[in-house]
Amino acid sequence: MPPASSVVIRPFVTGDIGRTLELWRGVEGLGLTESDNEEAVESFLRRNPGFSGIAVTAENEVVGGVLCGHNGRAGFLYHLAVAESYRRRGIGTQLVDFCFARLAEAKIPRCNIFVYTANHNGNQFWLRSGWNDPTTWKVLQKHVEA
Repeated sequence: MPPASSVVIRPFVTGDIGRTLELWRGVEGLGLTESDNEEAVESFLRRNPGFSGIAVTAENEVVGGVLCGHNGRAGFLYHLAVAESYRRRGIGTQLVDFCFARLAEAKIPRCNIFVYTANHNGNQFWLRSGWNDPTTWKVLQKHVEA
């Protein structure tokens, strides 16, 4: 098992999309939708330059990634994932810290995440990291007809 110190956190750029999508597709509990294709992720990165992060090894293998953006009032994190063989080494926390530093620079006061209830590993990570479960509200969703 390579040491966590051999992993670097850096901005997620368009050249990383294919490898990061491949990582996300292999993570149990992470739900991808029709909005999670190369074109849509590229558009997200262009609208939120420098906010998203990836974790790469010295060999440039993508072992973690997260999308981060904001609407001017609140930040949002999507698809935080770390390859199973690299978990429990602080990489997920480093990715969140990377995003929070960019949100703080942009003076965004809070951040939201969306986690599937059935994603046990994801929920444990977020709750262990100090996130709240605000059961006083819920998210409703409707698809936009093209």
